Amino acid sequence: MTVEILVNLLGLGAISGIIWWFWVAPKRPHAEAVAVEEKLRIHVRGGVYEPDRVRIKAGESATLHFIREDPTPCAEWVLFPDLEVSAQLAVNEETTVRLPASEVGEYSFHCQMQMYRGTLVVE
Repeated sequence: MTVEILVNLLGLGAISGIIWWFWVAPKRPHAEAVAVEEKLRIHVRGGVYEPDRVRIKAGESATLHFIREDPTPCAEWVLFPDLEVSAQLAVNEETTVRLPASEVGEYSFHCQMQMYRGTLVVE
């Protein structure tokens, strides 16, 4: 009986955590986008991309450098679905991601579970 109550409480705690993470947690304000002028490194750690807003020039290809510091499986891939680009990120290594020339707009990028999220701003 005690074990059943404990399991139910743990389940309710997990459900509450998921609801808080996806719908209740305060959203971070839009940060200023960081321009890719030279070698921009994007760190993958603690559930976020740093920086999470990256600015590139329209009509030019760009190269991003991801450094995955989070060994969890969620952080293993970065996906740019609108650009049809994805890359597997090695732990504690730099992974180069080449982006094709794109039109003006904002394009999301995220991990395969969409827990890590970022925005590519093309101007």
